[in-house]
Amino acid sequence: MTVKCSLADLSVGGRGIIVEIRAEGNTRRRLLDLGFVPDTIVEAVRRSPMGDPTAYQVRGAVIALREEDAVAVLVRPT
Repeated sequence: MTVKCSLADLSVGGRGIIVEIRAEGNTRRRLLDLGFVPDTIVEAVRRSPMGDPTAYQVRGAVIALREEDAVAVLVRPT
């Protein structure tokens, strides 16, 4: 059985492979356009002092996501 967690659950420095995007509509399209697509490696780079948003490195870019968006991205931790 494959262990999955949301992108928001990764600690800073943690890496994972995107398994599924559970968002719908414009949010789903935006995440896909930003490079959050299945089978892509993503790393939590930095978290804001207040805890939200978190910056993630994906496909050579650093993208900040709010927790409400990051919970829709499921990853397999590596």
